[in-house]
Amino acid sequence: MRLAAFTHNDTAHIGFVETTGSGTVLRPARGLSSEGLTLRDVLAGGEALLARLRDEAQASDALPLEAVTLTAPIPRPGKVLAIGLNYKAHVEETGREVQPHQIWFNKQRTCITGPFGVIDKPVASDMVDYEGELVVVIGKRCRHVPADRAHEVIAGYMAGNDVSVRDWQKRTPTMQMGKSFDTHGPTGPWIVTADEIADPQALTITTKVNGIQRQHASTAAMIHPIRQQIEHLTTAFTLEPGDLIFTGTPEGVGMAMDPPLFLKDGDKVRIEISEIGIIENDVRNEVAQTLIA
Repeated sequence: MRLAAFTHNDTAHIGFVETTGSGTVLRPARGLSSEGLTLRDVLAGGEALLARLRDEAQASDALPLEAVTLTAPIPRPGKVLAIGLNYKAHVEETGREVQPHQIWFNKQRTCITGPFGVIDKPVASDMVDYEGELVVVIGKRCRHVPADRAHEVIAGYMAGNDVSVRDWQKRTPTMQMGKSFDTHGPTGPWIVTADEIADPQALTITTKVNGIQRQHASTAAMIHPIRQQIEHLTTAFTLEPGDLIFTGTPEGVGMAMDPPLFLKDGDKVRIEISEIGIIENDVRNEVAQTLIA
């Protein structure tokens, strides 16, 4: 299944996407959407709530995919966790060495934006970079999960862009500031449920900027596979439904080019992951405005 969040006629909905032909969206007839439930709520509700969503959607009229605006499937996750330096060729292009342990950082959840939303090129930096990544969506509350059972806690997968402000990233060992600017976490276009992906370590990630390929690699090249990532994280803390895991980016990032090729106003970043789908985001200069609410 492909679980989607979207707007239609200025109203938010959740539902299922059918990708045959030009694509359609099945939305719950009323029920779940009118109750204001999100996909994060559905995941937390387990199989019973997911079945209710499916039943309501199948009883509704289908909307053409082109008639809706897809939004971030999980707009406010509890946690956004990301592993760094998880592809050997990417480690090498940064001039570093492969580490024996996993390197993790947080992205603030306010960085999340939709699959076709705008990426802000902030006024604070001209060193904005892309990182195409496979994103794991956690489906069950879990702790101390052994690697051989990690598949049991995965709800599904999305495409993601770990947009990185490189000069801010390098200022502190945690990397958190440079990874957390607003709009710097595009995800989607929907959640492909885990049962649809036979092997998440056999997917292809392709990133293009203005139609020019920058990244192209298989998730088989991860140093620490997804099952090991979940085992490692749950050794320390509980993962919950709707938590997101950015699983690392392959080689080909802009900062490693000679000269570096950072994102600028007017650029278009397209990330495609086989069996999942495409996200595509325009880069625009930020209009900085003071917000106190």
